Amino acid sequence: MSRPQPEDDMDKQLIGVISDTHGLVRKEALQALKGSTLIIHAGDIGSPQVLESLRSIAPVVAVRGNIDKGQWAQALPKWEVVEIAGISLYVIHDLNDLDLDPAAAGFSAVISGHSHRPSIQTLNDILLLNPGSAGPRRFTLPVSAALIYVKNGMLEPQLIELAVGQ
Repeated sequence: MSRPQPEDDMDKQLIGVISDTHGLVRKEALQALKGSTLIIHAGDIGSPQVLESLRSIAPVVAVRGNIDKGQWAQALPKWEVVEIAGISLYVIHDLNDLDLDPAAAGFSAVISGHSHRPSIQTLNDILLLNPGSAGPRRFTLPVSAALIYVKNGMLEPQLIELAVGQ
């Protein structure tokens, strides 16, 4: 896994993005998120221990996914707004549940999970980021996470395929 080496890393903030862990915290995922100033978990966490492990790296913002049940999960919101370096990010587990116009609401990005398919898209100048699944492998989909570099009002997303067996 290689990360871009911007000329002046000092001015950048790094957001780690993970989703669909389903109770599994892989050491490869923790390694990929190292150095993050904030970690966003886009749902289907699976257990509170996942969030505890991620908090050992950086503060965590998490939303509840469709498998997140029980007392611990009830405290998690269905969606969350993250403000960082003057940029607003909207976090929701399932993009199909989005019930607002991100551009009209002033968001620069929508971060979601649920599909287990990693993707970076831009729609009407809004970044749509799905880090894929960092949990148990599903079908032939990659096991992945993402990073977002934030600098000067710009978002630079990067998908990271995790080198794991199963």
